[in-house]
Amino acid sequence: MWGQVKMEFDEKYRRWLKRATADKDISEELKAMTEADTEDAFYRDLAFGTGGLRGVIGAGTNRMNVYTVAKASQGLADYVKKSFPECRWKIAVSYDSRIKSDLFAQVAAGVFAANGIRVYVYKELMPTPCLSYAVRSLGCSAGIMVTASHNPSRYNGYKVYGADGCQITTEAAAEILAEIEKLDIFDDVKNTDYSIDSADGLISCISDDVYTAFVEEVKKQSVLFGDEINRDVSIVYSPLNGTGLKPVLRTLKESGYTNITVVSEQEQPDGSFPTCPYPNPEIKEAMALGMEYAAKYHADLLLATDPDCDRVGIAVKNESGEYVLLSGNETGMLLLDYICSQRLRHGRMPEDPVLVKTIVTIDMAERIAAKYGVRTVNVLTGFKFIGEQIGLLEKQGKADSYIFGFEESYGYLSGSYVRDKDAVDGSFLICEMLAYYKTRGISLLDRLNELYGEFGYCLNTLHSFTFEGSAGFEKMQAIMAKFHEGLDTIGPKKVLTTLDYSKGLDGLPKSDVLKYLLDGNCSVTVRPSGTEPKLKTYISISAEDKETAIEIEQKVVEALKEYFS
Repeated sequence: MWGQVKMEFDEKYRRWLKRATADKDISEELKAMTEADTEDAFYRDLAFGTGGLRGVIGAGTNRMNVYTVAKASQGLADYVKKSFPECRWKIAVSYDSRIKSDLFAQVAAGVFAANGIRVYVYKELMPTPCLSYAVRSLGCSAGIMVTASHNPSRYNGYKVYGADGCQITTEAAAEILAEIEKLDIFDDVKNTDYSIDSADGLISCISDDVYTAFVEEVKKQSVLFGDEINRDVSIVYSPLNGTGLKPVLRTLKESGYTNITVVSEQEQPDGSFPTCPYPNPEIKEAMALGMEYAAKYHADLLLATDPDCDRVGIAVKNESGEYVLLSGNETGMLLLDYICSQRLRHGRMPEDPVLVKTIVTIDMAERIAAKYGVRTVNVLTGFKFIGEQIGLLEKQGKADSYIFGFEESYGYLSGSYVRDKDAVDGSFLICEMLAYYKTRGISLLDRLNELYGEFGYCLNTLHSFTFEGSAGFEKMQAIMAKFHEGLDTIGPKKVLTTLDYSKGLDGLPKSDVLKYLLDGNCSVTVRPSGTEPKLKTYISISAEDKETAIEIEQKVVEALKEYFS
């Protein structure tokens, strides 16, 4: 069987060597490939799912390149033309600062135009939430965002959005994949030269009015309702060489926050990410330079957004004057508490207020929500499921019921103007919350400790295990199969109940996710990443204090490592 597979990817390689000549980089890489390189580049087609495409930039069917992007775009074009009337043949396109992002956006736009689809492209790189906003604002049937989010620089990707501004559903992804799989990568893809206002007038720039309207919607998310606060707080901001610089600074400055220092080494778009090889605000190393700036300028707050500006991380000073990173869960709980308290204080809480969070996001958020009379809806991992809930509320005429949604991976959204996480909105609300509490002599850490005092301490951590290449993919599948067999204990904790979401629990779509409910109000959730060659474990430990929680968590992690070794 392996011999047959090897023959197949050898044949693909030889065909690419002959046909993939339009892109000089790809042509040269193909000629220099070793046998091992060939195997990894051609052993499969780059996976297309609800996250679209994501992979290493380079030559081959398992790589991000102009050919795989064009083929995916042709499949999406065929899907749109089959699924929507001609008057709705419109697709919005945006891209981030990554290597070849602008080229991939141009290739996709050219394919769409060659298929008779009107294309709207931002004239410069723009964040993911701006793409979600443009899809709905312009009445498009779909949108694409060329980004690999927070992955290392050698990655790029291609997120696909539906007409509702959400990332595509499982059903839509399956239909688009079916169209893609019909195509020959060289013979069946239509194309035209990319040029704004050419291609028979089918490609045009998204107007500045759309971008301005997005910024205005973010500013409307304020929950002060006339309260006076001192906005002269000291902020250090890093866009991590991504798309956040202009929209985040514009939103903050137009809202009265002018004491902002930008981390100069990470200010301008740069897909090589020279000072943070892993540009993810969840990672301490990515925040390190910003924390140096914060200490230098005695800042009240450090903000950092990821390359496509849909995630935001923060650091604040503790009593000793040292800067402390807050987790996505901690920031989310603070924002939830702030939004709820302000809405109640000003009589602006809707009749049936709703918090939407993912099943791996901290359970303590439910207890905070319940205190304010807010109903919690739990969804699968992925902000598209939060966006989907906003759409369902909208169809019921209850869009105003949605007051906040967040996920542990630093994604937040407080309004229904977009249907994906928005770090412009997150940054704006975090600064407002900081200024509100500082005006009253309270720090964010003070308020967080008050919440822990009220609801008990809860430690949530994420551990990822990477499995590269074809052998790694097979190992991931074997490990998940072992977990599906069931566990009695994980470290010192007894497994009370196993929730198998592959069976479609609680009305949610089927997904390869296992959540083990442990004694002592603890849990472990295991799932494969939808966009990376990783298995992710989410650990939630409740205890009487932080030290005890850390001790228990470490024992649980050691037990899990045996399964991943």
